[in-house]
Amino acid sequence: MNDDGNFAHNVAADGSMVAVQASVVRDSNISFNNYQDVSPQEKYKIGVRYLKDGVPSRARDLISEAIARGHDNAEVRFHWVLAMLSARAYHDLSTEELQRLHHASGLMGNYAEGEWKDALRVTLELLAMLGTADGETGRVLEQLRSLSDHRRDQILHHLDLVLTGGLKDSLWTEYRTRAGEGRFDNDRVNRVWAYFEPEPIGPRAQPPRASTAEGAEAAFPFLAGGFVLATAVLCTLALFADPASAVVELLLALGAGAIAVRFGRQWAEKDLRLKAEDRAPGSPHAEPPVQVNDGFTNDVRQAFQYYFGNRVPHGLAPNEWFGLTTPIRDGLAAEIALLYRESRVGVDRVDWLIRFLAEDARDRYSKGTLFDQRHLRQSVAMAKALCVLALMALGIMALVVFGTVASAAGGSQILLAILAVIGAVWSGRRAVSSWLEVQGEEHRLAVETREYQEQLTARQVAYQDWKSYLDATRPSELEMETWLTCDKTVFVDEALRHYQLTWRDLITHTILMTPARPYKRGRVKGGPWRYSRYSFRLFLITQDGVREISTDFDFADAKRGNEQRSNYRFDALSSVQVTEHTRVGYDLELVLTNGPARKIRVKDADTHQLAPDENAQEITEINLSSAGFIHTFRLLEGIAADGKGWIERNNPNNLPSFGAAN
Repeated sequence: MNDDGNFAHNVAADGSMVAVQASVVRDSNISFNNYQDVSPQEKYKIGVRYLKDGVPSRARDLISEAIARGHDNAEVRFHWVLAMLSARAYHDLSTEELQRLHHASGLMGNYAEGEWKDALRVTLELLAMLGTADGETGRVLEQLRSLSDHRRDQILHHLDLVLTGGLKDSLWTEYRTRAGEGRFDNDRVNRVWAYFEPEPIGPRAQPPRASTAEGAEAAFPFLAGGFVLATAVLCTLALFADPASAVVELLLALGAGAIAVRFGRQWAEKDLRLKAEDRAPGSPHAEPPVQVNDGFTNDVRQAFQYYFGNRVPHGLAPNEWFGLTTPIRDGLAAEIALLYRESRVGVDRVDWLIRFLAEDARDRYSKGTLFDQRHLRQSVAMAKALCVLALMALGIMALVVFGTVASAAGGSQILLAILAVIGAVWSGRRAVSSWLEVQGEEHRLAVETREYQEQLTARQVAYQDWKSYLDATRPSELEMETWLTCDKTVFVDEALRHYQLTWRDLITHTILMTPARPYKRGRVKGGPWRYSRYSFRLFLITQDGVREISTDFDFADAKRGNEQRSNYRFDALSSVQVTEHTRVGYDLELVLTNGPARKIRVKDADTHQLAPDENAQEITEINLSSAGFIHTFRLLEGIAADGKGWIERNNPNNLPSFGAAN
């Protein structure tokens, strides 16, 4: 859970540790998976985006397809060469790929002069310098330094595993310095959290309850008709008996009736409103919500506890605020669980709404309106008292009118008057009750509809504010990849310094990046998983053996911990195995002759996190490539199989000449 982007809060049960707190898959601003029918130019642009975002395998395929369909120039060919070499060592290239690179060098004369052709030429000449003496590389290095900083960094980044020995030593100091300076660019520390924040789900509110007065509304015309008829009979009898007295008595009865109707309506409306508020979530008078103990509801309750504990009104202690708001928290938690349970969403997607409701409760308390039902109860009592007094007056006047009829009428008229009084009382009481029920329900429905709209509008504003803040804060794929590249560069540099090694001392190296538990992860559609916590594992291959350094790494602030180092000879690495578990993920197992086997979790299972138009095998390959697994596995597998023989074949000084053409 995230508190305004400044504090990550785990809503798991107390004392527990969550291995994977969140998995976020977002739509990309490019339709990565629907590019089969796009133009070669658009396909090239998508390929470049993949390359920048750290997915060179997909970039190779797309840019190659664009070239095959006729879109070829120095810029396109430059990015194609970078994609061919990115995240790969020279010995990872097949004979066919080397031939294609050599063919590309022969096309140089077809391209117009300019920045892109210069960058392409330098890249291919760097490839041609592999295995040559250090003194022969000066001209190419000067050409490389003459390129713009951005273009030079592109080349060094994507040729990281290709460049070795003195050639790389000449470039390393400047490259690692820029990596150290750039790893916290663009406010990284305060923005990374937003990458792993899930897309908030839209606002909802409890809709008004449907009217329950249909029966009363249907019966009212008949009851009112009976009341009018009985009253008309009684009035007629009274007017015939004593017109002067009857007029006064009837006017007084009419006035009492009008007062009773007026205050009776207020009583009914306010009483229904008060009962509705008492039933509302959070009211001290509401019945305790049904305790549902499914995972989502429990997470919602814990989220409310967290945010109410961090949104405390001024002048109150947290425990005092907790005590005051227990029914409010329970009621709101039940409401949110009811509104969103059918969506099968995680609580992190309604986190924004829970935070907003906690802030709203704090603000209402500060304004004195959170528990303000006293005025409503007083007005209900006043309307009730006036209505009862008016009804008593009406009853007295009815008896007086009956007395007027009885004083001057015969037996049959008295009997008719008695029946009229009884009919008027019975039908009038039922008619008034039905009318008040209808009026009260209409008033309640109107008030609840207005409050529902106001509540929904307020939540929509809070949702839009939070979503806009997330969109503005969330780093791009390019920023995430750039920061990660800088972190890897600094880590490798510190390892070289620790072992007092230069690139001349190395045969090759590889770095494996795996998730470190507990972590959050996120990705865009078609892209690799990125993690809030990594485990970096660096293998430095020298003539003397393998030096392995591993460390856990918090991506937000680049802090490291749990660092471990080990050294072993080539013949100590007896086997390397990969195990794929459909529901678990990929494990890499290193078996050493002088120690127990070590299992490294390379990637957790993610088939349940795929978008409908994503291919599981493609996404797996992208993630394994992004983690550095493919190169690491080939390197360690080769060492385990051939030992010194592999080292002799892949020694940078023994590499076959690429033979690039000018």
